[in-house]
Amino acid sequence: MMKTKGIFLLILNLVLSFGFYKCYGQSSRPAIMETMKKVARWQVDSIKQHGWRHAEDDWTNGTLYTGLMAYAQASGNRSYIDFLRKEVGEKLNWQITKDSLRYFADFYCVGQLYTELYLLEKQPRTIKDFRQLADTLLARPHTESLEWINKINRREWAWCDALFMGPPALALLAKATGNTQYLDLSNKLWWKTTAYLYDKEEHLFYRDSRFFDRKEANGKKVFWARGNGWVMGGMARLLDNMPANYPDRPKYIQLFKEMAGKIKTLQQADGSWRTSLLDPESYPSKETSGTAFYCYALAWGINHKILDAKTYLPVVRKAWHALTTSITATGMLGNVQPIGNKAKAEIKADDTEVYAIGGFLLAGTELMKLTN
Repeated sequence: MMKTKGIFLLILNLVLSFGFYKCYGQSSRPAIMETMKKVARWQVDSIKQHGWRHAEDDWTNGTLYTGLMAYAQASGNRSYIDFLRKEVGEKLNWQITKDSLRYFADFYCVGQLYTELYLLEKQPRTIKDFRQLADTLLARPHTESLEWINKINRREWAWCDALFMGPPALALLAKATGNTQYLDLSNKLWWKTTAYLYDKEEHLFYRDSRFFDRKEANGKKVFWARGNGWVMGGMARLLDNMPANYPDRPKYIQLFKEMAGKIKTLQQADGSWRTSLLDPESYPSKETSGTAFYCYALAWGINHKILDAKTYLPVVRKAWHALTTSITATGMLGNVQPIGNKAKAEIKADDTEVYAIGGFLLAGTELMKLTN
């Protein structure tokens, strides 16, 4: 009986996969661009009409900016670049926070925006303060344990989300300034975090040390979907700004392949990933923020010849379908897990957040490159 049930589920999954690919696998570049335009416009209009949901230098918005910049450059629509320069960079006077959170990677995620704008416009003031912060990071010993105590997250990359917030920012700064020390520091801290949080058996990252001994209802280890999405998305952005001959680049490629192989097996029939990767039955809701970053990272991997297109393109297409069917008529991306640090069972269709829009726009710009 169990064998028959297993065969039935396998056939059902194949049928659903074929159906998704048939219906959505041929999405044209104009169609993808139009969908991104709709979502980007809704988000920026929401900010203009209702204000910022979070502080402009917060990690949530820092993630949004990465997607808006990618969309602006892919579409040639400079109005978004102007918006980010005026309403974020100039409003913040190109500063990283000056308080006790200054060395918390969440609060220098905005450095990604500052540096991308510097690379476009070559205005030194845009990266002056971020560079000063990075120089201070260089001078620090970084010898503390990453155990989640004593507010370690304000000094070290002790949680997996940090691998999206910090490493790409420092790599971009190294590219902008020619100072490879910033990239070397990013590399050093990336592998420190990986050595501590990466499970070599499951090929997934724990969110932080508090989750090492926890178990889900089914007895499996606890791995948060969006947290691992942050890692894969951060790795893609880091590699985008890393020289092809950088000594440790092959290590990142190997890690990327390992994680991609695992993530592929955890995609659900509707194309999304559940908030708890290894216990989807306990967390049945569709969720788009983790899905957006997996869609982005896997598409990026195909575009850079790291992942096999035949194997991973159907996964990307199904993920894109899960995302686009979560967009309302007005352009709001829903089914987003709210801010948190672990899985959540119930996600609502009208739950939205800026970081998911950032991931969605990153995914769309990569998917366009795979489409005629």
